[in-house]
Formats: sequence, C-alpha cells, structure tokens
Amino acid sequence: MTCKCSVNQYSGVFCLSTVLPLKRVGKTTLGKELAERTGLVYVNVGELAQEGQLFDGYDDEYQCPILDEDRVVDELEDKMADGGVIVDYHGCDFFPERWFHIVFVLRTDNTNLYNRLENRGYTGKKLQDNVQCEIFQTIYEEAMEAYKGEIVHQLPSNDPEDLERNLEQIMQWIEQWSNENN
Repeated sequence: MTCKCSVNQYSGVFCLSTVLPLKRVGKTTLGKELAERTGLVYVNVGELAQEGQLFDGYDDEYQCPILDEDRVVDELEDKMADGGVIVDYHGCDFFPERWFHIVFVLRTDNTNLYNRLENRGYTGKKLQDNVQCEIFQTIYEEAMEAYKGEIVHQLPSNDPEDLERNLEQIMQWIEQWSNENN
C-alpha cells in the first residue's frame, strides 16, 4: 500500500516508541520505511542527540551517555510545530503530550529480544534490565501515564511479517486521520 497523502496534509505528529532502555525491536526500520512510504519526516532521537551532543553525563553502569531530555525537547520544538513527524526513540514520557496524535509501542517476544540483545553484545544487568522492561511492559505503562490512553497502541515486532502488517496498519490510521482532520 502506498499512502496517497502528501506530508503537507499532516498537522499531526506520530511517535514510534518502544521499551526503555530497550533496543533492537524494529523501531528504526519501521520509522524509516513509514517515512519513505508516506513522505512524513523521520527523526531518530538517538542520532539527533549524538549530532548535537545533547547529553548530560555518562552512565558507567550501562556504558552509555545520559540523554539531556530538556535539550532534546528544545531541539525538536520547531520541527514538531510544523507537524508530519515520526519520532523514533526507546522512550516517550518526556515528550510533550501536545506533540502527538498517536503513539505506537513496539513489543517483541522475550526470547527474540534476548537473542537480539545478546548478539549485540549486551550482558549482565543491561541485558536483564532490557528483558525485564519488556516483560513488565515498562514503556507501554509510561506511555499510558504520559498520554491519553486512546492514542497509545501496542504493535508486535517479532519478524518481517509483523513489520509489513504494522506499516499497513499505521498507514491506514494515517489515511483515516487525514481524511477526518483535513
């Protein structure tokens, strides 16, 4: 399916989110492909932070930089006001509610997740915490607390078939939202 809408028709923003600090569930692949098919603007918050050095220290335990959430929000504010943006990050509760018309939380099977993270070199506490976040639906719960429940949706992300189904479902939602709001 190809979305028939142009980016100029969108006054809304769409967030793709998954479990913090969870990675490797397909957010980036889904976000980039969705942007390509729809003409929406894709923003990877991790890359944005790296490019702008939007960090507030370093976490020795997890061996990663600590995101300066306020600076990220400041950096994105103008772009988000324009609308038509897909935001890709492994958390969402620090983004202003006014930015989003819908939030997608990608979920993956624990065994798949464990294998993906282990292949990426995760070990010990970092590996355990990521899998526990998925088991306990941490980001889904955070998203439900941060945004209206009716805009938060979970999507499975275990295999290429899930990716295609998710793309189709999101594009149908965009088409419906666009028809109802333009």
